[in-house]
Amino acid sequence: MKLSRTVAYALQATMQLAQSGSKVPVPCSQIAAQGEMPERFLLQVLRSLVTHGVLQSTRGVDGGYMLIRPGGQISLLDVIEAIDGPVNAHLPLQGTIDPAFQDNLKAAMHLVNDTTRRQLAAISIASLIQPSESVAAIQPHQEDAFESRGEQRSAVSVGVGAELSGVANAPHVG
Repeated sequence: MKLSRTVAYALQATMQLAQSGSKVPVPCSQIAAQGEMPERFLLQVLRSLVTHGVLQSTRGVDGGYMLIRPGGQISLLDVIEAIDGPVNAHLPLQGTIDPAFQDNLKAAMHLVNDTTRRQLAAISIASLIQPSESVAAIQPHQEDAFESRGEQRSAVSVGVGAELSGVANAPHVG
């Protein structure tokens, strides 16, 4: 999964606001300076987060941005979809591909999409800013042949691999 720089700024700003725990609005200029982000571009990112219910904004001299909910109630999925729209592992198929293969590929991509969305929804902004937690603590540990070769796979790829084997072996109806 490739995330845009815009999403990276949105995540960074959201995590900064969650970490600050501020009960008063934080100006865009302060968020930009602390995160070393371009202020004018960040302003557009913050507006999108407000529009999608992640942040609230306050106008005026004491204005700025605050989380609309506690960081534990805002997921990675919330922030990513506020910027890039729905997470969708859609694969446009062109040409003449056997319909059985198309059905299998569509089912596999649907499974990847669902698994990705569940994983992103399960990770809160609050969990990312806790020094005692890490991504390893969020994901269950998986052991497989890749680890024996010194490679590691994420829990998402292991789960998808196991579920996809069922898709590949499923009889084609149609």
